[in-house]
Amino acid sequence: RTQRELFLFSADPYKTKLSKMRRCAIVAQHIVAPQVLAPTSCAAADVAKEMAPTGKLRVALNMRNQLLVSGKSASGEPEGLAPSLAKAFADKIGVPVEFVAYDSVPALAKDAPDDKWDVAMIGADPARAEFVDFTAPYCQIEATYAVPTTSGAQKCADVDKAGITIAACKGAAYVLWLERNLKHAKLEQVEGHDETYEHFKENALQAVAGLRSKLKKDGSKRPGTRILKDKFMTVEQAACTKKGRAAGFKALSDFIEDAKKSGLVKELMAKFKVDKDLTIP
Repeated sequence: RTQRELFLFSADPYKTKLSKMRRCAIVAQHIVAPQVLAPTSCAAADVAKEMAPTGKLRVALNMRNQLLVSGKSASGEPEGLAPSLAKAFADKIGVPVEFVAYDSVPALAKDAPDDKWDVAMIGADPARAEFVDFTAPYCQIEATYAVPTTSGAQKCADVDKAGITIAACKGAAYVLWLERNLKHAKLEQVEGHDETYEHFKENALQAVAGLRSKLKKDGSKRPGTRILKDKFMTVEQAACTKKGRAAGFKALSDFIEDAKKSGLVKELMAKFKVDKDLTIP
Protein backbone atom coordinates (compact mmCIF):
# COMPACT_ATOMS: atom_id res chain seq x y z
CA ARG A 1 0.00 0.00 0.00
CA THR A 2 1.00 3.63 -0.64
CA GLN A 3 1.57 5.92 2.28
CA ARG A 4 -1.74 7.63 1.46
CA GLU A 5 -3.62 4.29 1.54
CA LEU A 6 -2.02 3.39 4.82
CA PHE A 7 -2.95 6.78 6.21
CA LEU A 8 -6.56 6.44 5.06
CA PHE A 9 -6.76 2.87 6.44
CA SER A 10 -5.43 3.93 9.83
CA ALA A 11 -7.66 6.98 9.88
CA ASP A 12 -10.84 5.00 9.13
CA PRO A 13 -12.45 4.40 12.57
CA TYR A 14 -14.23 1.24 11.34
CA LYS A 15 -11.07 -0.28 9.89
CA THR A 16 -9.09 0.72 12.95
CA LYS A 17 -11.65 -1.04 15.13
CA LEU A 18 -11.40 -4.19 12.99
CA SER A 19 -7.61 -4.04 13.20
CA LYS A 20 -7.78 -3.87 16.98
CA MET A 21 -10.21 -6.78 17.05
CA ARG A 22 -7.84 -8.87 14.93
CA ARG A 23 -4.95 -8.04 17.23
CA CYS A 24 -7.07 -8.99 20.26
CA ALA A 25 -8.00 -12.30 18.64
CA ILE A 26 -4.35 -13.09 17.98
CA VAL A 27 -3.43 -12.20 21.56
CA ALA A 28 -6.27 -14.37 22.86
CA GLN A 29 -5.06 -17.36 20.82
CA HIS A 30 -1.52 -17.12 22.17
CA ILE A 31 -2.11 -15.94 25.72
CA VAL A 32 -5.66 -16.48 26.91
CA ALA A 33 -6.16 -20.05 25.66
CA PRO A 34 -3.23 -21.56 27.58
CA GLN A 35 -4.50 -19.85 30.73
CA VAL A 36 -7.91 -21.47 30.25
CA LEU A 37 -6.45 -24.93 29.62
CA ALA A 38 -3.93 -24.79 32.43
CA PRO A 39 -6.35 -25.38 35.35
CA THR A 40 -7.65 -28.61 33.74
CA SER A 41 -4.20 -30.10 33.28
CA CYS A 42 -3.08 -28.83 36.67
CA ALA A 43 -6.18 -30.32 38.31
CA ALA A 44 -5.48 -33.71 36.71
CA ALA A 45 -1.89 -33.58 37.90
CA ASP A 46 -3.06 -32.65 41.40
CA VAL A 47 -5.42 -35.64 41.49
CA ALA A 48 -2.66 -38.00 40.39
CA LYS A 49 -0.29 -36.59 43.00
CA GLU A 50 -2.94 -36.81 45.73
CA MET A 51 -4.12 -40.32 44.87
CA ALA A 52 -0.73 -41.80 43.99
CA PRO A 53 1.89 -40.01 46.10
CA THR A 54 4.45 -42.78 45.43
CA GLY A 55 3.98 -42.47 41.66
CA LYS A 56 1.84 -45.63 41.54
CA LEU A 57 -1.79 -46.16 42.54
CA ARG A 58 -1.55 -48.78 45.28
CA VAL A 59 -4.82 -50.72 45.28
CA ALA A 60 -5.75 -53.06 48.15
CA LEU A 61 -7.72 -56.18 47.23
CA ASN A 62 -9.39 -58.91 49.27
CA MET A 63 -8.09 -61.98 47.43
CA ARG A 64 -10.64 -64.26 49.12
CA ASN A 65 -13.64 -62.65 47.44
CA GLN A 66 -13.68 -64.67 44.22
CA LEU A 67 -16.60 -62.71 42.80
CA LEU A 68 -14.42 -59.62 42.67
CA VAL A 69 -10.97 -61.15 42.26
CA SER A 70 -11.40 -64.12 39.94
CA GLY A 71 -7.79 -65.28 39.93
CA LYS A 72 -4.34 -64.33 38.70
CA SER A 73 -2.80 -63.83 35.28
CA ALA A 74 0.19 -65.80 34.00
CA SER A 75 2.40 -63.04 35.41
CA GLY A 76 0.76 -63.33 38.83
CA GLU A 77 -1.31 -60.13 38.65
CA PRO A 78 -4.82 -60.23 40.18
CA GLU A 79 -7.64 -60.49 37.64
CA GLY A 80 -11.34 -59.84 37.97
CA LEU A 81 -13.95 -57.13 38.28
CA ALA A 82 -12.29 -55.20 41.14
CA PRO A 83 -8.71 -55.16 39.77
CA SER A 84 -9.97 -54.29 36.28
CA LEU A 85 -11.92 -51.28 37.59
CA ALA A 86 -8.91 -50.18 39.65
CA LYS A 87 -6.64 -50.45 36.62
CA ALA A 88 -9.09 -48.39 34.54
CA PHE A 89 -9.10 -45.65 37.19
CA ALA A 90 -5.28 -45.64 37.34
CA ASP A 91 -5.20 -45.28 33.55
CA LYS A 92 -7.66 -42.41 33.76
CA ILE A 93 -5.49 -40.39 36.15
CA GLY A 94 -2.34 -41.34 34.25
CA VAL A 95 -0.41 -43.52 36.71
CA PRO A 96 0.53 -47.22 36.84
CA VAL A 97 -1.31 -49.52 39.22
CA GLU A 98 0.23 -51.67 41.95
CA PHE A 99 -1.95 -54.25 43.68
CA VAL A 100 -1.64 -54.90 47.42
CA ALA A 101 -3.06 -58.36 48.17
CA TYR A 102 -4.77 -59.27 51.45
CA ASP A 103 -6.11 -62.61 52.63
CA SER A 104 -8.97 -61.01 54.56
CA VAL A 105 -10.90 -57.76 54.79
CA PRO A 106 -10.13 -57.25 58.51
CA ALA A 107 -6.40 -57.28 57.74
CA LEU A 108 -6.95 -54.85 54.86
CA ALA A 109 -9.11 -52.51 56.93
CA LYS A 110 -6.60 -52.60 59.79
CA ASP A 111 -4.01 -50.97 57.50
CA ALA A 112 -6.35 -48.10 56.55
CA PRO A 113 -4.63 -45.53 58.84
CA ASP A 114 -1.18 -46.50 57.55
CA ASP A 115 0.53 -45.57 54.29
CA LYS A 116 0.25 -49.03 52.73
CA TRP A 117 -2.39 -48.46 50.05
CA ASP A 118 -4.18 -45.58 48.30
CA VAL A 119 -7.45 -47.18 47.18
CA ALA A 120 -9.25 -50.28 48.43
CA MET A 121 -11.98 -52.27 46.69
CA ILE A 122 -14.10 -53.66 49.54
CA GLY A 123 -17.62 -53.79 50.93
CA ALA A 124 -18.75 -50.41 52.24
CA ASP A 125 -19.72 -50.32 55.92
CA PRO A 126 -19.85 -47.57 58.57
CA ALA A 127 -17.52 -49.62 60.80
CA ARG A 128 -14.83 -49.37 58.12
CA ALA A 129 -15.23 -45.65 57.44
CA GLU A 130 -13.16 -44.16 60.26
CA PHE A 131 -10.13 -43.50 58.07
CA VAL A 132 -11.58 -43.71 54.55
CA ASP A 133 -14.36 -42.32 52.38
CA PHE A 134 -16.45 -44.75 50.33
CA THR A 135 -17.80 -44.13 46.85
CA ALA A 136 -21.27 -45.26 45.87
CA PRO A 137 -21.34 -49.04 45.27
CA TYR A 138 -20.50 -50.40 41.83
CA CYS A 139 -22.13 -53.76 42.56
CA GLN A 140 -24.09 -55.60 45.25
CA ILE A 141 -23.99 -59.14 46.65
CA GLU A 142 -26.88 -60.76 48.53
CA ALA A 143 -26.29 -62.10 52.04
CA THR A 144 -28.58 -64.76 53.45
CA TYR A 145 -28.68 -67.84 55.71
CA ALA A 146 -28.24 -71.56 55.27
CA VAL A 147 -30.28 -73.58 57.77
CA PRO A 148 -30.70 -77.30 58.51
CA THR A 149 -33.21 -78.97 56.20
CA THR A 150 -35.25 -79.75 59.30
CA SER A 151 -35.52 -76.07 60.25
CA GLY A 152 -38.88 -74.36 60.16
CA ALA A 153 -37.31 -71.09 58.96
CA GLN A 154 -38.61 -70.04 55.54
CA LYS A 155 -37.34 -66.47 55.43
CA CYS A 156 -34.52 -64.48 57.02
CA ALA A 157 -36.80 -62.82 59.56
CA ASP A 158 -37.55 -66.28 60.96
CA VAL A 159 -33.89 -66.65 61.97
CA ASP A 160 -33.76 -63.61 64.25
CA LYS A 161 -35.55 -65.32 67.11
CA ALA A 162 -34.68 -66.03 70.72
CA GLY A 163 -32.93 -69.36 71.15
CA ILE A 164 -31.32 -69.30 67.69
CA THR A 165 -27.53 -69.08 67.24
CA ILE A 166 -26.01 -67.98 63.95
CA ALA A 167 -22.47 -68.87 62.86
CA ALA A 168 -20.67 -66.28 60.71
CA CYS A 169 -17.20 -65.54 59.33
CA LYS A 170 -15.59 -62.82 61.45
CA GLY A 171 -14.97 -59.43 59.87
CA ALA A 172 -17.22 -59.81 56.81
CA ALA A 173 -19.37 -56.81 55.86
CA TYR A 174 -22.59 -58.76 56.39
CA VAL A 175 -21.37 -59.78 59.86
CA LEU A 176 -20.80 -56.14 60.78
CA TRP A 177 -24.39 -55.53 59.67
CA LEU A 178 -25.65 -58.44 61.80
CA GLU A 179 -23.83 -57.05 64.83
CA ARG A 180 -25.84 -53.85 64.50
CA ASN A 181 -29.19 -55.29 63.45
CA LEU A 182 -29.87 -58.63 65.13
CA LYS A 183 -32.53 -58.21 67.80
CA HIS A 184 -32.97 -61.67 69.34
CA ALA A 185 -30.67 -64.31 67.81
CA LYS A 186 -27.14 -64.88 69.09
CA LEU A 187 -24.18 -64.35 66.74
CA GLU A 188 -21.03 -66.48 67.00
CA GLN A 189 -18.11 -65.32 64.86
CA VAL A 190 -15.36 -67.64 63.61
CA GLU A 191 -12.15 -66.96 61.67
CA GLY A 192 -12.39 -68.41 58.15
CA HIS A 193 -15.29 -69.75 56.09
CA ASP A 194 -14.46 -73.45 56.39
CA GLU A 195 -13.94 -73.03 60.13
CA THR A 196 -17.34 -71.32 60.31
CA TYR A 197 -19.01 -74.29 58.64
CA GLU A 198 -17.25 -76.68 61.04
CA HIS A 199 -18.38 -74.63 64.03
CA PHE A 200 -21.93 -74.66 62.67
CA LYS A 201 -21.93 -78.47 62.29
CA GLU A 202 -20.04 -79.41 65.45
CA ASN A 203 -22.26 -77.27 67.66
CA ALA A 204 -25.52 -78.10 65.86
CA LEU A 205 -26.33 -74.41 65.38
CA GLN A 206 -29.53 -73.20 63.80
CA ALA A 207 -28.12 -71.05 60.96
CA VAL A 208 -24.96 -69.96 59.18
CA ALA A 209 -24.74 -66.54 57.51
CA GLY A 210 -22.94 -65.88 54.24
CA LEU A 211 -22.99 -64.43 50.75
CA ARG A 212 -25.53 -66.33 48.67
CA SER A 213 -22.97 -67.19 45.99
CA LYS A 214 -20.48 -68.49 48.57
CA LEU A 215 -23.12 -70.53 50.41
CA LYS A 216 -24.17 -72.07 47.08
CA LYS A 217 -20.61 -72.89 46.08
CA ASP A 218 -19.84 -74.43 49.47
CA GLY A 219 -23.03 -76.49 49.71
CA SER A 220 -21.10 -79.78 49.85
CA LYS A 221 -19.31 -78.55 52.98
CA ARG A 222 -22.66 -78.24 54.77
CA PRO A 223 -24.60 -81.44 54.10
CA GLY A 224 -28.17 -81.42 55.33
CA THR A 225 -28.69 -77.68 54.84
CA ARG A 226 -30.73 -75.46 52.53
CA ILE A 227 -30.37 -71.79 51.61
CA LEU A 228 -33.23 -69.39 52.35
CA LYS A 229 -34.74 -67.71 49.29
CA ASP A 230 -34.68 -64.13 50.53
CA LYS A 231 -31.84 -61.95 51.84
CA PHE A 232 -31.21 -60.19 55.13
CA MET A 233 -29.05 -57.49 53.47
CA THR A 234 -26.93 -56.71 50.41
CA VAL A 235 -23.20 -56.09 50.66
CA GLU A 236 -22.40 -52.94 48.69
CA GLN A 237 -19.03 -53.31 47.00
CA ALA A 238 -17.35 -49.94 46.58
CA ALA A 239 -14.02 -48.18 46.23
CA CYS A 240 -12.57 -46.11 49.04
CA THR A 241 -9.61 -43.84 49.62
CA LYS A 242 -8.02 -42.14 52.62
CA LYS A 243 -9.88 -39.23 54.20
CA GLY A 244 -8.53 -35.80 53.31
CA ARG A 245 -8.13 -36.51 49.59
CA ALA A 246 -11.02 -34.31 48.46
CA ALA A 247 -10.08 -33.92 44.79
CA GLY A 248 -9.03 -37.54 44.49
CA PHE A 249 -12.18 -38.83 46.17
CA LYS A 250 -14.36 -36.80 43.79
CA ALA A 251 -12.43 -38.16 40.81
CA LEU A 252 -12.80 -41.73 42.14
CA SER A 253 -16.52 -41.25 42.83
CA ASP A 254 -17.11 -39.78 39.37
CA PHE A 255 -15.21 -42.66 37.81
CA ILE A 256 -17.36 -45.27 39.59
CA GLU A 257 -20.56 -43.55 38.46
CA ASP A 258 -19.28 -43.29 34.87
CA ALA A 259 -18.24 -46.98 34.93
CA LYS A 260 -21.81 -47.95 35.82
CA LYS A 261 -23.50 -45.61 33.35
CA SER A 262 -21.18 -46.45 30.45
CA GLY A 263 -21.70 -50.19 30.82
CA LEU A 264 -18.11 -50.91 31.83
CA VAL A 265 -19.13 -52.62 35.09
CA LYS A 266 -21.70 -54.77 33.28
CA GLU A 267 -19.16 -55.67 30.59
CA LEU A 268 -16.55 -56.73 33.16
CA MET A 269 -19.10 -58.74 35.15
CA ALA A 270 -19.92 -60.70 31.98
CA LYS A 271 -16.25 -61.09 31.09
CA PHE A 272 -15.42 -62.67 34.44
CA LYS A 273 -18.72 -64.61 34.55
CA VAL A 274 -20.03 -63.11 37.78
CA ASP A 275 -23.06 -61.36 36.27
CA LYS A 276 -25.44 -63.98 37.69
CA ASP A 277 -24.19 -63.45 41.24
CA LEU A 278 -23.82 -59.66 41.28
CA THR A 279 -26.23 -56.82 40.63
CA ILE A 280 -25.53 -53.20 39.68
CA PRO A 281 -27.29 -50.69 41.93
